[in-house]
Amino acid sequence: MGIRSVERRLERAVEGLFGRMFKSSVRPVEIGRKLVRATDDGRSVGVQGEAVVPNSFAVRLEPDDLAEFADVEETLIRELAESVRDHARDEGYRFLGPLQIHLEADPSLRTGMCEIDARMLQADGGAGAGSLVLPTGERIVLGEFVATIGRLAECTVTLADTNVSRTHVEIRPHANGYKLIDLGSTNGTLVNGVRVREHVLSDTDVIEIGVTSIVFEAS
Repeated sequence: MGIRSVERRLERAVEGLFGRMFKSSVRPVEIGRKLVRATDDGRSVGVQGEAVVPNSFAVRLEPDDLAEFADVEETLIRELAESVRDHARDEGYRFLGPLQIHLEADPSLRTGMCEIDARMLQADGGAGAGSLVLPTGERIVLGEFVATIGRLAECTVTLADTNVSRTHVEIRPHANGYKLIDLGSTNGTLVNGVRVREHVLSDTDVIEIGVTSIVFEAS
């Protein structure tokens, strides 16, 4: 399902339930467009060559805009989720776990703005035995896919740091855990203070990329 198909689906919803209440300057169609783009931009190649995409989305809205959706939030989320599922099905994408979409208030946004935070979150009991803990405390759960860290927006973890290469490192499933592989980055990668090209990750390893320290936690 391309963006036009997403638009048609959400326009039908707007003409019905949403059309009766719609006051927010953020249109459901625009949220749908951004979710589809975030799905495409976040895709990664799994170990078997399949396209793995984010399955957890935080839709950030200005608080007053979010309040306008209060009475129809459940229906809106359901329609948005179905649009993302249809798009993923048509493109042959795979999710690591259940699709989750949450609407969140962000006072830093102006009226009419909408931002999407997309992450891959593994289902409970699924493949994988670790996670990356970012300096913000955010946890990126690893699974049977290749996780990338770098400056590019399509990386699993994007770092806004000129010392970081566009695609700096990969973290790949390896035996019962994960292996970090430096992709020939300009400034290198440190694990526990030692420069590495490849490194099998152990619990509490500290990965240093540019000015950012990321902790690997084994589950």
